[in-house]
Amino acid sequence: MVNIKRSSPYIPIIALISILLLFSVYGLSLAKENPGQLIPQSFSQLAEKARPGVVNIRTVKTIKGGGRVFRHFFGNPFGQRDPFRDFFGPPSEREPQRDFKQRSLGSGFIIDREGYIVTNNHVIEDADQIKVKLFNDKEFDAELVGRDPNTDLALIKIKDSGKLSPLAMGDSESLEVGTWVVAIGSPFGLEQTVTAGIVSAKGRIIGSGPYDDFIQTDASINPGNSGGPLLNMNGEVVGINTAIVASGQGIGFAIPINLAKGVLAQLKSKGEVTRGWLGVGIQDLTPELAEYYGVKEKEGVLVTQVFEGDPADKGGIKPNDIITSVNGQSVKSARDLSSVIANIGVEKRISITLLRNGRKKSVTIETAKRQDDRLIARQQTQEPTGEFGLGLRTLDPETARRLGFGADEKGVLITGVKPDSKASSIGFQQGDLIKEINRTPVNSVPDFRKQMDKIKQGKDVRMLLKRGQTGFVAMTFTK
Repeated sequence: MVNIKRSSPYIPIIALISILLLFSVYGLSLAKENPGQLIPQSFSQLAEKARPGVVNIRTVKTIKGGGRVFRHFFGNPFGQRDPFRDFFGPPSEREPQRDFKQRSLGSGFIIDREGYIVTNNHVIEDADQIKVKLFNDKEFDAELVGRDPNTDLALIKIKDSGKLSPLAMGDSESLEVGTWVVAIGSPFGLEQTVTAGIVSAKGRIIGSGPYDDFIQTDASINPGNSGGPLLNMNGEVVGINTAIVASGQGIGFAIPINLAKGVLAQLKSKGEVTRGWLGVGIQDLTPELAEYYGVKEKEGVLVTQVFEGDPADKGGIKPNDIITSVNGQSVKSARDLSSVIANIGVEKRISITLLRNGRKKSVTIETAKRQDDRLIARQQTQEPTGEFGLGLRTLDPETARRLGFGADEKGVLITGVKPDSKASSIGFQQGDLIKEINRTPVNSVPDFRKQMDKIKQGKDVRMLLKRGQTGFVAMTFTK
């Protein structure tokens, strides 16, 4: 008979308690070493410290023709048949077009004791009146110092405000995905609202402008939060809350504070932002284009257009060149190149390395001032050329947004159709977006030319286009 000695029932309990104590001590040491890596017990101290630097912004702007606006939203109380119309004629012929006062809400934050406040351009754009309300309910009239629509940033100022509590600027470059952040603002007019979340992603491009480089966060951001600060766990501003995804949840976007610093400095000193300009149309180098042009590294930016008389033209850059670096700094995308040139400034001599027909070449160029109005005008007045009589341009995010396409839309935009040309007789229209040729996607003008060159004379060409509200349109013709 074998005797089995059972262990004491208290031993497992003692062992479990020891393990729990060990993990708790280890967890506390981790929290001390990495305070931003674990879930904070409370955001109250951070919020209490930051709130005095966050403001509520209220604006009033005048919209001409308030009568039509009123009818659009409230309609006709008599339905389709209006008894007054029978006696007095159409309303548009007799009703004066009254002005309509539109009120909007936003947020902002104080950056120094002189009264300078940062917000979004879309919060104060075209405003007749700007009111700033501090955390202690004191209200002030604000004046516009300067604004930059390209980055959606604006600087305003209040006077005789007494003692202010500016927020400290942080470093958005050192911000890591997964770290905790806090947003403070006035969503739906609810002032001094604090929400928390993590950094979901960095470097997001959402098609809002040429310098997109957003921080994505799941901290709750809603209408009215625009212009408010996104803070790290030290209470420093790392972003400026700017955009949300319509009907989305847990997705908000903030402008990195490092991008904003240079813009705000120029707005404060000059009231405007000046950026360097080459005078080229550019696009990303896709793997297919890299193969087509014989680029092994698959890095660089394709020049699709050179504006006559601008710096690139004077410096010898040509269409189909591939720019690989500026002043020794590699450029991997069109966004990289735009950002580098913009930050270099105006009337600066720069060295550009490029590939032309597979050969490396260097040119020296003096930058000019970027003028967006002139750029848009040039883009819109290209003459229709080519054997079919089509004016073509690679669709870029800014143009896509302006024309109502999605931010990620790709294709070749028809900018003009020559009268009495073959293109006109086939049925092409200005504003059509060419998506495919013979079932092959075309994302750029070089793509278009490459596919058309493959088709021999007398053979059929099948194109898939996207046309405004009509949707997709298929066309077949003989080359």
